Amino acid sequence: MLKPETLNFFQRVYTVARQIPYGKVTSYGAIAKYLGAAGSARMVGYAMNGASNLEDVPAHRVLNRNGILTGKHHFPGTHLMQQLLESEGHTVINDQLQDFKNHLWDPVKEMGFDRND
Repeated sequence: MLKPETLNFFQRVYTVARQIPYGKVTSYGAIAKYLGAAGSARMVGYAMNGASNLEDVPAHRVLNRNGILTGKHHFPGTHLMQQLLESEGHTVINDQLQDFKNHLWDPVKEMGFDRND
């Protein structure tokens, strides 16, 4: 069972993920940095593991720092994460988003720092 502070962190991750605009992506590390937990990209990943089941969280838009679809196995179906990204105009080759940096949405630059810290 997750501790209450972990559940709160997960909810904060989902709040940030909900802000990622259509056609943009971000990384686990960018979300962690925004939340004031720069060394916690892995915890963001743990939070995102179950987010594909939450209809209002665009989990497919959260990738690793190199644009690789590391969370794809948490989506139902074989290629759903890739299909969702491609439906937003992205090109994915060998599980990697092409031109990742040009599609990157940085929550720190777009929203400032999380005011909860």
